[in-house]
Amino acid sequence: MGGLFAGNMLCRAGWKVDLYERVAGPLSDRGAGIVTHDELLSALELAGARVDEHLGVRIFERATIDRHGNIVASLPYDQILTAWSRLLHVLEEAFPSDHYHRGKVLKYVQQDNNSVTAHFDDGSRDTADILIGADGIRSTTRAQLMPDQQPEYAGYVAWRGLVNEDELSSAARDQLMDSFAFCLPPGEQMLTYPVAGKENATAKGSRRLNFVWYRPAAFDTELKRLQTDSTGHWHSDGIPPGAIREDVLDEVRSSATATLAPVFAEVVHKTPQLFFQPIFDLEAQKMVCGRVALLGDAAFVARPHSGMGVTKAACDAIELVRALDACPQLDEALNAYQTSRIKFGRAIVRQARNMGACIHIGSGSEHQRQMELRYRDPETLMRETAVSLQYLNLDSTA
Repeated sequence: MGGLFAGNMLCRAGWKVDLYERVAGPLSDRGAGIVTHDELLSALELAGARVDEHLGVRIFERATIDRHGNIVASLPYDQILTAWSRLLHVLEEAFPSDHYHRGKVLKYVQQDNNSVTAHFDDGSRDTADILIGADGIRSTTRAQLMPDQQPEYAGYVAWRGLVNEDELSSAARDQLMDSFAFCLPPGEQMLTYPVAGKENATAKGSRRLNFVWYRPAAFDTELKRLQTDSTGHWHSDGIPPGAIREDVLDEVRSSATATLAPVFAEVVHKTPQLFFQPIFDLEAQKMVCGRVALLGDAAFVARPHSGMGVTKAACDAIELVRALDACPQLDEALNAYQTSRIKFGRAIVRQARNMGACIHIGSGSEHQRQMELRYRDPETLMRETAVSLQYLNLDSTA
C-alpha cells in the first residue's frame, strides 16, 4: 500500500516509477478492515485515486458495550470505514499497469554515488536514482541496510475476521452495524466496525462486520503454541490462516462465549475464517541510507490501536515527494524527508504503545499501570482509538 501511494504521487510529480511487488498473484484477498482519516482521504486525492461514496461505510457514533450487552458509553464521531482490498483497488487503478511488476522478490541492493540497483531473485535487476523500500515490517530492504533494526513483540495478538451482515442476528445488527463498537474484558480489548461487503457493496444488508480482538500471548509459551500447526511446525514469522489448528480455533470461540458481550461472541462464532496477527513495535533509527529511503511499516510499526498504518505510509509518501520537489540535491531531499518523518514515527509508536498497555497479564511498570488505567476508561479509549491526527497531542506522549 505504501509503495502504491509513493509510486502514484511520484508519477504525478513527473518521475519515472517502476513498482516491484514480491507477490505474483493478486493481493485483493488479503487484509481486513481499514479505518480512514481526513489525512488518508487527502493522500488518496494526491495519489490520483478515485474517492467517492463507494470507498467505504460511513458511521457517526462509537459505543462501548459491557459483558452483559449494555451500552455503557457512547461518543459521536463521523468516520468512513473501508476494506484493505477496496483501498488497494483504487490505488492500483491509478498506477500505470505497464510499470507494475509482480512476482519480483528483492534479493539485495547495490548503490554508489550515482545510482542504486535492485537485484531480484529471478536474476533481473533495475537501476534508478532512488530506491524506496516500502516492503513492510519484514522489510528485505531494511534487513540488508540496517540489520540491527528488528521488530519487538508487544506481548499480545490480534484475532481478526469478517462476517457478512446478513448472517448476523437482528440484535447484533442493531448494536454493531452502525457504529464503531468496543468491549473491554479484563486484560483484553475487542472492537468491531462495518466495512463494505462483496463487490464493495455499502448498502445496508450487504455490508460486512470487521472485528479485532486483542488477547495476551506470552512469546515463549502461548504465542509459540498458537503458531504451531497440526504437523508440529512452528511458523515463527506468522502462521497462515489455513494452518491454524482446529483446537486453537475452538478455544478462541469458547473464550468469546465466556468473556465477551453476546453480540461480540456471535461475531467470533460466525466468522468463516478466524486468523490472528502477533502485535509488534518497530522504530528504525534512520529512514535513509544513501539513495535508499524506507517508507511506512518498513521504518515504523505502530500497534493497530492508532489505526495509522496506512495513513502513516501515505503521509510518508507525501513528505518524500515534497522533499524531492523542494531540494535540488538528492541527498538533501532524502535527509529532509528523514528529518520530517522520523519524529512523527517515534511519536505514533509511543502513542500506540501506551494505548496497548491495557492488554496484558501480570503487572508492569508504573507508567504502564498509569496507561492501563487511562485506556481502560471507555471515554478515553473511544476518543483516541483510530482517530484523525488533529485529535491527538503526540508531543505529550511519553
